[in-house]
Amino acid sequence: MGRKFSVWNRIFGVFGMSDRPLAAIILAAGQGTRMKSETHKVLHPIAGKPMLHHLLDTVDSIGVERTVVVVGARREQIEASVEGRNVAIAIQDDQLGTGHAVAQAHDALKGFAGDVLILYGDVPMVSAATMQEMIFRLNNGSDPRAVVLGFRPDDAGSYGRIIADDQGEIEKMVEFKDANEAERAVNLCNSGLMAVRSTDLFILLDQISNDNAAGEYYLPDIVMLPGQNSAVIEVDDPAEVAGVNSRSELAAVESEWQFRRRAKAMADGVSLIAPETVFFCYDTDVSSDVVIEPNVIFGPGVSIASGAKIYGHSHIEGAAIGPDTNVGPFARLRPGAVLEEGSKVGNFVEMKKTTLGKGAKANHLTYLGDAEVGEGANIGAGTITCNYDGFFKYRTKIGKGAFIGSNSALVAPVTIGDGAIVGAGAALTKDVAADDLALVRAEQSGKAGWAKKFRETMTMKKAGK
Repeated sequence: MGRKFSVWNRIFGVFGMSDRPLAAIILAAGQGTRMKSETHKVLHPIAGKPMLHHLLDTVDSIGVERTVVVVGARREQIEASVEGRNVAIAIQDDQLGTGHAVAQAHDALKGFAGDVLILYGDVPMVSAATMQEMIFRLNNGSDPRAVVLGFRPDDAGSYGRIIADDQGEIEKMVEFKDANEAERAVNLCNSGLMAVRSTDLFILLDQISNDNAAGEYYLPDIVMLPGQNSAVIEVDDPAEVAGVNSRSELAAVESEWQFRRRAKAMADGVSLIAPETVFFCYDTDVSSDVVIEPNVIFGPGVSIASGAKIYGHSHIEGAAIGPDTNVGPFARLRPGAVLEEGSKVGNFVEMKKTTLGKGAKANHLTYLGDAEVGEGANIGAGTITCNYDGFFKYRTKIGKGAFIGSNSALVAPVTIGDGAIVGAGAALTKDVAADDLALVRAEQSGKAGWAKKFRETMTMKKAGK
C-alpha cells in the first residue's frame, strides 16, 4: 500500500493538490512525564529546532490556512514559543483522550470549510509529501470519510492496529489494549495522524463514546462509526512517524535526522571524513566541494561556501564561511563571525562578531571579538581583542596587510592602520597609523651572573645552611 500511494506523490507535480482550503490541528496537550523535564515535551529540540516548530514549518510549506495547537499542561510555554506565528491555541484542561483533544479545536475552526490534518506535536518528522498524500486520498478514489496514516514497524508492540483490505479500505481499527489475539498479530499500525473534512469532523466526534479499557474518547473511533468507509495509506518509512515520549526516543529521532542530513550533504558534494561524528543544525547551508573533518558541530545560522575546509573538533554557529577558507582544528566560531575568501582560522581560535578579510590569517590561540580584520592581515598567536570593559562592548579595526605580533592585547576601541606592525607582547591602547611600528613593552635589561647567584643562594637556604 505504501508503494501504491507513493505514486500519488509524483502526480502532485503534474496535477497539484486539491484546491480546497486546508487546516491543521496539532495535539500537544500531553503531560510528557517520561521526559522528566520542566520544558514542554514538544519544545525539546531536534537539530536545534523545537519539535513543534519542525511540524509547524512543514505545515506552512503545504499552504495550510489555519493551524490550531491544542495545549494543556505548561501551555504558557507553547503560547510563548508560537507567538508571532499564524497559530491559534485551543486548551484541553482535562486529559480525556485524543478525540476529546481534537474536539477542543472546534471554536478555533469555526467558519472553516475544507480539509483538516490531525497531527501530533511529538511526531515531528512527518514529511510534506506524506501530508499531501493524505489530503489527496481524502478527495479521490472512494471519497473516504477519513484517511488514516498507517505504518509497519519492525516491532508493532502496543500500537493500535488497522485491519484493511487490499485497496486500503479500513475494516476495523482497534487500540492494542482492546484488540484480540488475531488483531494483535496484524502489523499495520495506526500512527494517529488523520485527514478529515471539517464538515464531518466535529459531527463524528460527537458520536464517539468512552466505553473502552481506558475510559477515554479515542480519535480513531470516528473511523468505525456506521456509514461511510475510511481509508488507510502507508508511510514508506516508519521513521517519519516516530513519536518522542522520552529522552531516549528524542535521541533516536535526532540520530535519524542527522543520518538523513549527512546523506544529503554527501549526495550534494560535501565530503564528510567521518559522517557519524558531524552534527548539523536544521538550517546549516553547505555548498559542494566543502570538506568537513571529524567531530564538527554546527549550531544555527551557518553557511559554508565551496572550497572551504572545516578541520576536526570545531564548533560553529551563526557564522558565514567564505570560499576556500580554512577553519580549525579546535576552532570556535560564534554568531557574527565572517570569513572572507581564502582567510584562515586555526587551532584554538575563537571569533565573535568579527570579519576576517580576504586572505587574512589568525592561525592559533587567539580571541577576535567585535573586530574587523583587513585583507591579508596576520594575527599572531595569543592575540586578544579586549572588547569588553564590564559594561559596554567596543570594536577593534585592523587594516589591510597589518601584522599583529604574538601575545598582543588590543584594548578597544582601537584602530590599526593598513600595513602597520604591532610588536609582540604589546598592550595596545592607542591607534596605530598606517605603516607604523608600535612597540608597547618595557626596555629589556640584564644583570650578569644574577641567575647563578640566585640559584646558589636558594639552594643553600632550602638545605638549611
